[in-house]
Amino acid sequence: MSACPDRVTLLQALFDGELDAANALAAEEHLRACQGCAAHFRMLQTVRARLAEAELSAPASPALRKRIEAMVEAEDRQSGRARPRRWWAGRAAAWSTAAAMAAIAASLLVFLAAPMRTPSLQDQLVASHVRSLMANHLTDIAASDRHVVKPWFTGKIDFAPPVVDLASEGFSLIGGRLDYADHREVAALVFRHKTHLINLFILPKRTGGLSWPAHAQPTSYSVVHWSRGGLECWAVSDVEPAQLEAFHKAFVTYATY
Repeated sequence: MSACPDRVTLLQALFDGELDAANALAAEEHLRACQGCAAHFRMLQTVRARLAEAELSAPASPALRKRIEAMVEAEDRQSGRARPRRWWAGRAAAWSTAAAMAAIAASLLVFLAAPMRTPSLQDQLVASHVRSLMANHLTDIAASDRHVVKPWFTGKIDFAPPVVDLASEGFSLIGGRLDYADHREVAALVFRHKTHLINLFILPKRTGGLSWPAHAQPTSYSVVHWSRGGLECWAVSDVEPAQLEAFHKAFVTYATY
């Protein structure tokens, strides 16, 4: 069981003590509800605790000690030298420490060599949706009038996002903001459906990129993706998939690209 892809960065920030009180509380609530994220967080704690241990020595295995002692005794026989008892005691402690350090180094190499997955565009946008809800930065322009929201983007991005108010369909426009994903600025339109919020991310259609499915379901959020008029649209929310599909159909029906 693995952590939610959109929560890994947040969990690391929580672990490092970089979140403010509100975000830390929200992250801790998610940990109580998600077994995968909780396991990932425990792994981080285990590694830190292991590295912080003052005593890292462990006894060398009997087989290792016997091989080293045999090598030393053979060397002594050739040189005619006899080593004092305290020398052997000191060597035993050194072998224990060396063996422990080798084991720790090997475990760290396994941990550090684990492949770091580059977040996909979907993961980036889901993370942006989560941040917009947690950081109290949902909109840069708060307005329900599309004639106010649409021109606000002029000069801020190099494309014109379609903006519609779908209040008659149950999805009220509440504003927009600039966001960042796929190494560029993107437009984010924010809609409200009952008690749920929908982030609609819009950006120019990429060429030569991955072919995304029309519907993708990450761990905790519903996502619908479509392309039209040279633009890509990604709707992200915690509403039921059927409701997000209804939003998708309404937007395509009323939007002018």
